[in-house]
Amino acid sequence: MQFIRTKWFYLCLALFLLITTLFWFSIPSPLFSDSTCTVVNDNRGELLDATIAKDGQYRFPEADSIPPKFAKCIVAFEDRHFYRHPGVNPFAIARAIYQNIKKGEIVSGGSTITMQAIRLSRKGQHRSFTEKIIEMILALRLELTSSKNDILTLYASHAPYGGNVVGIDAASWRYYGRGSNELSWAETAALAILPNAPSIIFPGKNQQAFLKKRNRLLAKLLTAKEIDSLTYNLSLQEPLPSEPKPLPQIAPHLLTRAIIDGFKGRMVKSTIDANLQRRVSDIVEFYKPKLEANSIHNIAVLVIDVKTGNALAYVGNTYSENNDNGRSVDIIKSPRSTGSILKPLLYAAMLNDGLILPNTLIPDIPTQIGGYTPKNYYPTYDGAIPASRALARSLNVPAVRMLQIYSVAKFHYILNKLGLTTISRPSNSYGLSLILGGAEANLWDLAGVYSSLSRSLNNFRRFQSRYDRLDLHPAVYIADTIKKAPVLEEHSVLNAASIFLTFEAMREVARPDELSGWKYFASSRSVAWKTGTSYGHRDAWAIGLNPNQVVAVWVGNASGEGRPDLTGVSAAAPIMFDVFGLLPPSNWFERPIDDMAYIPICRQSGQRATDICEPIDSMWVPLSGLETPPCPYHRIVHLDSKGQFRVNDLCYDRVKMLHQSWFVLPPAMEWFYKSKKPDYRMLPTYMQGCKPENPLKSMAMLYPRSYNAKISIPRNLDGTLSDIVFEAVHRVADATIYWHLDDKYMGETKTFHKLALQPAFGDHVLTLVDAEGETLVTKFTVEGDR
Repeated sequence: MQFIRTKWFYLCLALFLLITTLFWFSIPSPLFSDSTCTVVNDNRGELLDATIAKDGQYRFPEADSIPPKFAKCIVAFEDRHFYRHPGVNPFAIARAIYQNIKKGEIVSGGSTITMQAIRLSRKGQHRSFTEKIIEMILALRLELTSSKNDILTLYASHAPYGGNVVGIDAASWRYYGRGSNELSWAETAALAILPNAPSIIFPGKNQQAFLKKRNRLLAKLLTAKEIDSLTYNLSLQEPLPSEPKPLPQIAPHLLTRAIIDGFKGRMVKSTIDANLQRRVSDIVEFYKPKLEANSIHNIAVLVIDVKTGNALAYVGNTYSENNDNGRSVDIIKSPRSTGSILKPLLYAAMLNDGLILPNTLIPDIPTQIGGYTPKNYYPTYDGAIPASRALARSLNVPAVRMLQIYSVAKFHYILNKLGLTTISRPSNSYGLSLILGGAEANLWDLAGVYSSLSRSLNNFRRFQSRYDRLDLHPAVYIADTIKKAPVLEEHSVLNAASIFLTFEAMREVARPDELSGWKYFASSRSVAWKTGTSYGHRDAWAIGLNPNQVVAVWVGNASGEGRPDLTGVSAAAPIMFDVFGLLPPSNWFERPIDDMAYIPICRQSGQRATDICEPIDSMWVPLSGLETPPCPYHRIVHLDSKGQFRVNDLCYDRVKMLHQSWFVLPPAMEWFYKSKKPDYRMLPTYMQGCKPENPLKSMAMLYPRSYNAKISIPRNLDGTLSDIVFEAVHRVADATIYWHLDDKYMGETKTFHKLALQPAFGDHVLTLVDAEGETLVTKFTVEGDR
């Protein structure tokens, strides 16, 4: 007998454990597995854009909670004892049974909100007595591990609201064009009654029945003292929702990017400011028809907050319903030829390494390096130009010469360290064209780099006590993204002084073809900016910054088609300045004097002053600038007593000599420089009978520029070989030069020294002799197929 009782005890225990286990695991996790829309909100929760779910429903991802108004409305309408029952209300079940028997048909189900949430999760199940029992059991189980607020959120997020609208969040945007937290009591009440009969009470139809139900719910809220009489009376006057509204499409390209980045079907809280996004989009739409008149179809604008690196506006392209002309492409993440937009980074790197000072003269003369011949945008040369002015005017030849000095490999390393992810090929595959658009970058990386430099300059005082550091991290568009800590290096990629002086140079807005209004704007708003135009007029860039924001703009065609007059100055910069007009004015960066030295500088050469330099200025330079070479262009010149001729002690009384400091450039630089600088003083000639002891070179070759140059001869249309035009310069304006090719006299030139020759294929020696007997020898090789 004892054995039988023990056996039944364990059998009952096993059965109990089995039932308990089945009960506990009867609820799937998650309860709902329906596909959801990808939703992108702004930094305050306002909807920017959303897709439709995979099953064709407007079903937003579950929110963490629902608005208190909606919770009160849905409880008052569906289940007023919701907070007091365990998931099943036996009194409601009993009342439903009584009403159904009395009517002879099903008129009430007695379901609680918890049971309705279970029914929604068990879609496709036939409504029967058995199914009702299952719903009750599962409702009891759901209540064990879920709070009442969680259950309300589950129900509200998955209840039907008519048509293909599912969930309170989607419904509030589809019917009212606002978030559920912004709805009035009348609007919230209207949505609260829809899940009860979504197919019968559909917005835009059955208006009287819909209105009566909404008003009855408002009356219940008044009776329960959830609303006062004034709110009740005003709510009765509010209209019902009409046909569903389209969802906002404020940031379609950001939505696409979020999906690509792995946020499909999720609610994304972005860093975007919806108001700024709309206004930037309006600016893009304003310029769109003007640019389309020149068959330019695509514009992208990115605004970054310097302090956080957060994207505040993300306009990936112009808007079009049919996405023609490549408007579906997110230009912000598309690699494009950089044009001149990297020049400030080279300037900063050379300042950082002590290779130049801000006004160091850089040669701007016809240049040939190997087979590469860079040209300025305008086919003129300054001879020599301060590095800061070369940057402000975006001159190509000085930039290439600077990169040659700095080295492509070092600059490639700097660009990678700063965060330009698309410059990924080995450095030797780019060559010197790297600085003129030979590489590709995207707007996202570029804006991130310039915002990191700005942030590092803002934070200089915080970091400088523990080495020089850059606060580098990529731009972000997801709110609350954890940024990587600044890289703590003893020697930073760029020091604060080099960044500051680069931004100072970028504040110089004197462009040959800019509008005067831009000058006024840029100076009054303290904006440093740089434009860029790629080869073939395919890409127009403009990037501007201040201590608070970075604005980056790209204009062009996504197809890569170039267009006449598509330049950064004319196409992208106006948009950039208009966007800055939306932003609050900003003070300028604080000068990082702890990273700088105040030293005497030669005004003419821009280099450290020597004892013979005059005039001399003083300026702030990076500490690394103390290692730059002194001015090489000033020399002491000995003149006769009247100061007309050069002399020496072999032909003139030393006591009568005048000794002056003279600024003397090399011949090729001087030739172009003197035409731009009328105040440039040419060296006086030697007095007759005086022979120079250490004469300066008077001649220089412009083409071919390099010794042992390799030259290819183009062919004419008839197949014959063209002439090669050789070019030289002489310090003396009316000097005569005698030309010899391989010891054979070829002719003479005066004043303008160009001579067309047709040398045979192979190696040659070109010899130039002036009237004073000075000789200039150049070797070159003519290549090509005979």
